[in-house]
Amino acid sequence: MGSPGLSSRNNGQRRLGISEPISLGGPTEYDVIKTHELEKFLQEAGLYESKEEAVCREEVLGRLDQIVKNWVKIISRAKGLNEQLVQEANAKIFTFGSYRLGVHGPGADIDTLCVGPVHATREEGFFGELHRILSEMPEVTELHPVPDAHVPVMNFKFKGVSIDLLYAKLSLWVIPEDLDISQDSILQNADEQTVRSLNGCRVTDQILRLVPNIQNFRTTLRCLKFWAKRRGVYSNVSGFLGGINWALLVARICQLYPNALPNMLVSRFFRVYTLWRWPNPVMLCSIEEGSLGLQVWDPRRNPKDRYHLMPIITPAYPCMNSSYNVSSSTLRIMSEEFQRGNEICEAMDANKVDWDALFEPFSFFEAYKNYLQIYITAENDNDLRQWKGWVKSRLRTLTLKVTYLFSLSSVPLDFSVCLSESVSACLLQSPSLMYCILTPDVWLVCRLRGAHIICSSVIHTQVNL
Repeated sequence: MGSPGLSSRNNGQRRLGISEPISLGGPTEYDVIKTHELEKFLQEAGLYESKEEAVCREEVLGRLDQIVKNWVKIISRAKGLNEQLVQEANAKIFTFGSYRLGVHGPGADIDTLCVGPVHATREEGFFGELHRILSEMPEVTELHPVPDAHVPVMNFKFKGVSIDLLYAKLSLWVIPEDLDISQDSILQNADEQTVRSLNGCRVTDQILRLVPNIQNFRTTLRCLKFWAKRRGVYSNVSGFLGGINWALLVARICQLYPNALPNMLVSRFFRVYTLWRWPNPVMLCSIEEGSLGLQVWDPRRNPKDRYHLMPIITPAYPCMNSSYNVSSSTLRIMSEEFQRGNEICEAMDANKVDWDALFEPFSFFEAYKNYLQIYITAENDNDLRQWKGWVKSRLRTLTLKVTYLFSLSSVPLDFSVCLSESVSACLLQSPSLMYCILTPDVWLVCRLRGAHIICSSVIHTQVNL
């Protein structure tokens, strides 16, 4: 696959993106000072992991790579391959998401992909033999396979490090150690689950290729992910935006202001997306049809693509809308937050406020007097994790139905990514609450705006899985 969206300018600097930059201006002394202040703020907020934790992650990834290499040899021998093919058999671990982008924080999980040969199947090999191997290792805890997910995954902790492990079975008998998964040919004869599993790595790597300055991109993205969590708009499953969505939005701003420092990139982020005319798509490169016949995002051909409200298109083939979960209600909330961020950045430029103002937590109880609160409980931690994931995955549907049936603008808010401690304290003081909260991250609130419905009572649901 070539480098879409790249061309040369007269000054010799390559253009990244589908249009010319808005500004080529470099940083001023003021930008250097404000960027230093921002980096200090992010450090003090605890957004960077320690050197010890970084070393631990590398060790865990190295150990996991050894495990899958041994696993594939076991599979090869069980399939009756001759000893030479058994010795040549290989599997390889790739990373993607926030860890691969370099913007992960302390305690964050690592998104990983295991790439294996054609004879190591997903059902018997990955969710069968590899699951068995992991389940017998004392270093592995909280092992939870989800084979029926849209993107099948195994979740577990390895020496305390959270791992999300996907699997891609390629149409190769031997996986080379220098395998380049950015090539479109890697998708040849791949099933849909493999294509979706490969997508995370391919998109992440392409993002890093399409930004002009990786370090400035990382600082800006780390800042805006923290901002989104503080303001309650960080949750793909709830209809807001997740990590990959925010990364794509930030990458586009980096393309439009290739020489700007993070303080300016943050300011321009809010200015650009305050003025953005959705549903015009955000794209880092032109959409290519490819030679494999896979469906790409195209509202002219695909009727369902025409209903996407906030399309943010992935840059790797097959290009898709990464934000199809966004609803009219969540788009309105995010537009309001972009506007607020833009106003604060303008005030910051006038030396009226500091960075703290931008990251002020969303005041839930000042904005919403009426809400539906959903408690979830289970008999043990493992059941609770599964039950919580199921409930969260259905919240977006619930709010869409509330919006449709009662003409309300309803938005799900997941306090596990918000300021749970302060919100929990407020809820525990509320006389309307009948049940105690088990932990700060096992309850969710559906916030409602409307004239004629008051959901002030509490629904308590207890389910034994």
